[in-house]
Amino acid sequence: MRIPWPEGRQRAVQPSRLSLSDLAAESLAGILQRPGRSALTMFGTVLGIGTFVAVLGLSATANGQISKQFTVLDATQVIVTDSGAAHATTPVIDFPAAADADAQRIHGVVAAGVWWQVGSGPTDVARLPGSGPAADLQLPVYAASPGLLRASGVILSQGVLYSSFDESRDQPVAILSASTASQLGISDLQDQPAIFIQGQPFTVIGIIRGSPRLPQLGLGVMVPESVALRLWGPAQPAQPAQMLIHTRLGAAQAVALQAAVALRPDRPEALTATAPLNPTTLAHAVQSSLASLLLALAAIAVAVGATGIANTTLVAVMERASEIGLRRALGARPVHIAAQFLAESAGLGLFGGLIGTALGVVLTLVVTIYHGWTAILPAGTIIVSPLAGAIIGLLAGLYPALRASSLEPAAALRR
Repeated sequence: MRIPWPEGRQRAVQPSRLSLSDLAAESLAGILQRPGRSALTMFGTVLGIGTFVAVLGLSATANGQISKQFTVLDATQVIVTDSGAAHATTPVIDFPAAADADAQRIHGVVAAGVWWQVGSGPTDVARLPGSGPAADLQLPVYAASPGLLRASGVILSQGVLYSSFDESRDQPVAILSASTASQLGISDLQDQPAIFIQGQPFTVIGIIRGSPRLPQLGLGVMVPESVALRLWGPAQPAQPAQMLIHTRLGAAQAVALQAAVALRPDRPEALTATAPLNPTTLAHAVQSSLASLLLALAAIAVAVGATGIANTTLVAVMERASEIGLRRALGARPVHIAAQFLAESAGLGLFGGLIGTALGVVLTLVVTIYHGWTAILPAGTIIVSPLAGAIIGLLAGLYPALRASSLEPAAALRR
């Protein structure tokens, strides 16, 4: 368009322009014009981005702690269960007589042994013969092979553990836990004290403080497997016999695959071997369970934040209609009006993303320090999260910006 000038010359009117610096200044002024409202508008984005960063940080940290929680004890043991006996109608035992030695021949096995609980529950144990039910203690009695004592890692307090010699000679000897010995009034083994299990005499040759791999052994009495079979027969179907196999680190999975065939080549289906969970699988499961729950909460918070930005920006468009009309009358184009409101909403999202990222990092550090963990914070998450907040604000302000750019100057000035 050309207009006459006093000198008689015509001069082209330059189209309205909005530089990036002017856009940033105008957007910042619009955000700071109502700081309280801007802070409340950013709250949803802060909450969403903060939760998102905390979820990923804590998930990565928890994943890193799996190697600590997944202990060497768990990673180096295999449990073989007499599954055939579990479905039998009468007590049977499918482990061969030389089960300890057979399992020991599997490459990667350190020690192995069979055990089961005698009877269907606690058994009468007394210090004196014929003392009567009132004086008897009800304690768990375990039939255990010599290999089981080594495989379970029992911690000897006094005396000795029975051996394969005692097992082969059917010796009536017993090992007590420290708590059981205390209940029976046995403080030392110098006089070879005896106890009576269901009226049968046993010489106490050892007292243990506990068993890392089978903690239940630290609460009862252990007798040789051969003696238990002679006196009380095989394990009950409800509580079938089991074998504990102590393996070298990294060999548990391979040992579990071979155990049933090595012990019962004629009937491997009678035994079921259970290996520990693969640490990688366990780590993924923990991370997935934690992330799935908390990421859903983060998504809800982000949606709330985006809705808040859209609503506040739309209200600002209505409140600033006269300003928009004046700027249009002075030459501002619709794209300039839209760019300003988009920049304001994106700025709110960016600031909310920055604050939320900082809070998420702080929360992750607080939790890891409290638990004594090593914090693991994905660098990509920290970099991308503020940008995600800006994108959320940009998308949320799209409709209000289009609404502002469509206002006619005359109609806007009359408001």
